[in-house]
Amino acid sequence: MPELPEVEVVRRGLQDHVVGRHLTRARISGVRVARRHDAGAEDLADRLHDVTVTAASRRGKYLWLALDGEDALIVHLGMSGQMLVEPADAPLEKHCHARFDFSDGGPQLRFVDQRTFGGLALSPLGPDAIPQAVAHIAPDPFEAAYDQAAVVRRMKLRDSAVKRALLDQTLVSGIGNIYADEALWRARVHGERLCSALTKPTLSRILDHAREVMGEALGHGGTSFDSLYVNVNGASGYFDRSLHAYGRDGTPCDRCGTIMCREHFMNRSSFSCPVCQPRPRRRSVA
Repeated sequence: MPELPEVEVVRRGLQDHVVGRHLTRARISGVRVARRHDAGAEDLADRLHDVTVTAASRRGKYLWLALDGEDALIVHLGMSGQMLVEPADAPLEKHCHARFDFSDGGPQLRFVDQRTFGGLALSPLGPDAIPQAVAHIAPDPFEAAYDQAAVVRRMKLRDSAVKRALLDQTLVSGIGNIYADEALWRARVHGERLCSALTKPTLSRILDHAREVMGEALGHGGTSFDSLYVNVNGASGYFDRSLHAYGRDGTPCDRCGTIMCREHFMNRSSFSCPVCQPRPRRRSVA
């Protein structure tokens, strides 16, 4: 799934090309794209008529367009979702599930999703401008509301693997498998170390590295192991060329030269250096 930097790249594109424009028509095909909208695809399309997009916002991996009717259109990118800004007369993509027309007659906004794990839904905006459907998600490291000291205190109380804590979106949002591995490599900490066994300065340093590596990835347009991860103009990011841990099994560690290894973790893969990131003596339960 796309992580914070990839979603932020899409958000910035929507900010530039969609915010301030008046929606005149939404066309939604199929039922899966609106499965998170309880009233269904027809109701979703009807409620996206004659409204203005006032903001493009994000929390962690969650993306939404604020509308002047006090609702937000939440965009779930899933495994392969794309928000593309294209001329109205451009050929439709094979997996285009929604099209949005604007009163200015300019480019359409299209939602394309080959694997159909993503989707669209409306949710009321809360007083903090966060959609109610996203309110359970913790602030991410780039938000003003993010309190790293509080996150560290909560992590320290957990007898669970530190990588598991990094992936818990109710604790800190936006960090996924790729950037968790990168942050842990930079901090020289194995992902199966227990949070409770790590010092608060170490936990804080891991979170610092997570923010640092995501900021660097954002500067490169995100990480693209899959050609389906693109910005609104269809371009892929290229930070994968700068990764030190994720996907590097069988290659020398960029720091010490030891061959990197791959391990199973929470139905995912973890990548680490066996020398720089020694495994804990007692394997934690993931």
